[in-house]
Amino acid sequence: MRKPKVMIVMGSDSDLPVMSEAKEVLNGYGIPHEVRIMSAHRSPDDVAAFAKSARKKGVSVIIAGAGGAAHLAGVIASFTTIPVIGVPMDTKELKGVDSLFSIVQMPAGIPVATVAIGKAGAKNAGILAAQILSLGDKRLGKMLDEFKKKLVKGVREKNKKLCSCGS
Repeated sequence: MRKPKVMIVMGSDSDLPVMSEAKEVLNGYGIPHEVRIMSAHRSPDDVAAFAKSARKKGVSVIIAGAGGAAHLAGVIASFTTIPVIGVPMDTKELKGVDSLFSIVQMPAGIPVATVAIGKAGAKNAGILAAQILSLGDKRLGKMLDEFKKKLVKGVREKNKKLCSCGS
């Protein structure tokens, strides 16, 4: 098995249905990755050890999903210079806005790239991780270029269908 280039970390196994979107994207691009569960609040020593050792293990990007207080991405970012992408989980109480604010409001010097709440955000986190890795991988860059072309084609096809209906 190849060493993971991307680590997907989440605060709870209940986040797995959302974070699986990032995993699917990485699988589609053939990017080696691993998935872990650890909590910034319930297992902080594990989070610190993970973040401090990630670069030595060859990890290039970390995707961290969490809900509520959602400190996981920020805590990881405080221990590493590897790019960290935060995925806010949807929450019952505040619809994920609490998670979004917790992840996006990082102090100067501890950046966390933050994507949308929920599944769309997890998918975009996978794409963003691929884009970061593509800076040193021409094959991956070409695959991403093809992905963008498919997006354009899809929109044009939908427009053509709409226009042919007389609307």
